[in-house]
Amino acid sequence: MSSALTNASGPKERTTTIRSVIGRVLVLGATLAMAIYLIPLLIQFKMWMWLAVVVLSALAIFVLYSTKRFVPAKYMFPGTFFLAVFLIVPIILTIQTAFTNFGDGFRGTKEDAITSITNNSVQQKADSPIYNMTVATTGTAADGPYTVFLVDPSDDTVLYGADGETVQTAKSSDVTVENGFVTAAEGYTVLTAKEINTSYKTISALTLTVDDTTAIKVQGVRNAFEGTKTMVYDEKTDSITNTATDTTYTVQKIGKSEYFVDSNGNKLAQSWKQNIGLANFQELFSNTSLVKQLAGAFWWTLIFAGGSMLLTFILGYFLALTLNDDRVRGKKLYRSFLLLPYAVPGFISLLIWSNFYNKDFGLINQTLHLSIDWLGDPTWAKVAVLLTNTWMGFPYMFIVCTGALQSISGDLKEASKIDGASGWQTTTRITTPLLLVSVAPLLVSTFAFNFNNFNAIQLLTKGGPFGAGEYTRGGTDILISMIYRIAFGGNGADYGFASAVSVILFVITGVLAAIQFRATARLEDVN
Repeated sequence: MSSALTNASGPKERTTTIRSVIGRVLVLGATLAMAIYLIPLLIQFKMWMWLAVVVLSALAIFVLYSTKRFVPAKYMFPGTFFLAVFLIVPIILTIQTAFTNFGDGFRGTKEDAITSITNNSVQQKADSPIYNMTVATTGTAADGPYTVFLVDPSDDTVLYGADGETVQTAKSSDVTVENGFVTAAEGYTVLTAKEINTSYKTISALTLTVDDTTAIKVQGVRNAFEGTKTMVYDEKTDSITNTATDTTYTVQKIGKSEYFVDSNGNKLAQSWKQNIGLANFQELFSNTSLVKQLAGAFWWTLIFAGGSMLLTFILGYFLALTLNDDRVRGKKLYRSFLLLPYAVPGFISLLIWSNFYNKDFGLINQTLHLSIDWLGDPTWAKVAVLLTNTWMGFPYMFIVCTGALQSISGDLKEASKIDGASGWQTTTRITTPLLLVSVAPLLVSTFAFNFNNFNAIQLLTKGGPFGAGEYTRGGTDILISMIYRIAFGGNGADYGFASAVSVILFVITGVLAAIQFRATARLEDVN
């Protein structure tokens, strides 16, 4: 009997072993292929943090899944990996950005800024060589990136390069030349004249470096010229000289960033991404007007997050209590209808509700015969935001409270009735405290979610209404929507400063959540 079982289980074990080996080979092979592909790219673009993530992750996968040991770690690694990649690394990058001046005009390296300044100063002379130009791309015709192929009419030499790069000589086997123009290039899609015209604003700014004093610029849709740079960089003195005016620009600090500045204090527009220490935080706390605006947004954020949490909980709990009564008929149908706001995508609901609040043609004013300027008055706009967020959020609380109510033993209610407790007393003194034991952590997470609920503000009111001459903070702006306006404001994107404010916001949210969790921990005594 035992030998029969052993023989029967043998093939199954071998099949399982073969599948396990094939699975490990596929996983490890895919990991190795991804690592081989990503590591050179990350080194090329100097993305050291992501390089460390890729290398450590690949090593961990090989160590964990190439043997039968480390069984607990095999199950813990996937969750830990995604936690690090999608949560911890973005937090680290945000903190790093907070200590830089990253934003419009401060995106690239210093070398990129020098290349841009010198290449943009190229001027055509009478003897400047003219090239037949073809524009190609490895992406799309509308978005690029664009590569320029140039044919020298004097000797049919083919040159090529992208914006800011040094021109290279193309291999004759990689390009096809007809009538003095490149008509095809391996790995590239050649743009038509119409496509070049459509994106001409971007294409006309393309400049290819030849050497320290000359560069090639686009001229029309079929030609480019090799001109002389009037702005020349001297690496020894770390300065840029305008050869046309003999003006020298040296690196000097203006505000919180470094620029190339002349002796009269005039700076060149192009700068670069720099580490500026605590300058963003100093700017934040030294700007009295901005601090007041942030303080106002902070108090409204607390009211919005706390009000949304309480209103959704109260309404959801009330409906859950009502439909938890066995005397109510058609409970499943009612519950299905109450879940509809939760089933509709949030951005659609917010856009629809913004139309409902129209003063002249909105559904609310027309139905109730009102003339309230819902989105034009700061107070009514706040009321509108809270009402809409309550409508969108109560189904979630309804689901949570329904599940929690059904987990409470009916014997407790029977015991309270025997002791002479009324329905109200049973609900407030027995049911509610027991329900809060399981629901309280979700209330904390709901508060934290609404504390940073960007969509509810941006899609409904866009932070407005705004006062006269006010562009930084509107009447319904919470901190996150105000930070968004700072990052993408009218004066250009300032990611460094916005990241600094985000770090402060992260700390505030963490402190408030910790206080709430400490307060809700007392509910454990109910059990």
